Amino acid sequence: MTNFSSRNSSPKHRNRSPATAKKLGQLHPRNPHQGRYDFAVLTRALPELAKYTITNPKGEPTINFSDAEAVRVLNQALLAHYYGVKFWDIPESYLCPPIPGRADYIHYIADLLAQTTHVSSDNSPPTSKDIHALDIGTGASAIYPIIGSQSYGWRFTASDIDPVSVNTATVISQANPKLKSAIKVKLQPEPKYIFKNIIGRQDYFDVVVCNPPFHASLEEAMEANSRKQHNLQRHRGKNESVQISRHSTKSGNAAQNLNFGGQHKELWSEGGEIAFLTKMIKESKDFAEHVGWFTSLVSKSENVKPLQQLLKQIDVAQMRIIEMSQGQKSTRVLAWRFNIDEAE
Repeated sequence: MTNFSSRNSSPKHRNRSPATAKKLGQLHPRNPHQGRYDFAVLTRALPELAKYTITNPKGEPTINFSDAEAVRVLNQALLAHYYGVKFWDIPESYLCPPIPGRADYIHYIADLLAQTTHVSSDNSPPTSKDIHALDIGTGASAIYPIIGSQSYGWRFTASDIDPVSVNTATVISQANPKLKSAIKVKLQPEPKYIFKNIIGRQDYFDVVVCNPPFHASLEEAMEANSRKQHNLQRHRGKNESVQISRHSTKSGNAAQNLNFGGQHKELWSEGGEIAFLTKMIKESKDFAEHVGWFTSLVSKSENVKPLQQLLKQIDVAQMRIIEMSQGQKSTRVLAWRFNIDEAE
C-alpha cells in the first residue's frame, strides 16, 4: 500500500470541507489532482510525456487532449507519480479515463463510509485492507481499484463483461507489486446480470462503485464525442491550434475518434444509463445482505428522480445523492443501502 490521500492533499485545500469544495466547483479536498497539471513533476515520473507536451497561448505546458495517445501517456504519468503504478497500458480504442474526476468519486465514497458504516473518533475515512469494495464494469483501465487501493489501502474485486478488459486489468494488477494483492479481477460470464456470478455466498462488500454506460447507442456516443471535440476546438487559441497540429500523432476528423477511447460496452448499452441503473437497483435487492452501500455515478440529472422512485419502491433503508463538481462540469453519485446498523 502506498501513501494515503491525506498526505497527497495540497495544503491550501486540505482543510476545505467537501461542501465548500463543491460550491467552488473544486475537486474533493483530499483529491491530489488540484489545479493545473504539473508537467515538470509528471515528466520526471514518466519522461515519455515530454514528447507530447506542447505550450498553450499563455506559455503554459499542456497536451493535445484530442490526441488519444497523448491522453494515454498523461494518464501513465499521473498514475506513476501519484499512485506508484509503474506499468499501466490499455488496448487501442479502449476507454482512457480522466483520472481527476475518477479520483473524486473514490474520495466522496470514503466520506460516505466515514459518516455511516465506519465512523471514527476523528472522522477520518477508513484506510485499511479490511474495506472490500466491488467495482462493476472496471474496464481495461481498472482505474477505481487503482485509486481506491493506493489512496486508502482498500481491497477491490473488479468485474467486467468484456474478456479483453478483464485480461488487461488483470495484467495491470499483476504487473505492479502494489496492486497485486489488492485487486482481484473477475469476468461476468452472463452480461444480463450485474451481481450474480460476481458476489458469492460468503462475500461481503463494504461498498459497490460503478460508472455505468451512459449512452443508449453508438450513434449517441459519437454525437456526444463530436460535441466534446467542438468544445475543445472552440476553447483552444489559434497559436495553440498551430502547435497542436505540429505535435499531434493522429490525423483525420477527431469527431470520428473518441479522444478518451472506449469500446461500445464501456460507453453504451441498450436503454442507456437509466436502463442499466434500473437493472442494477432491482438486482441489488437480492444481494442486500452482502453489501453495505451500493453506489453508482449518474451522469444525467434527469435520471435521478425516477431512480429515487424505484429505490423507494424496493424499500431501501437509506438513499443519498452526493453532488460532485469539477470546474463547470457537475455529476452525482447515487447511493443506497438496505440495512442500517442500530449502533449508528
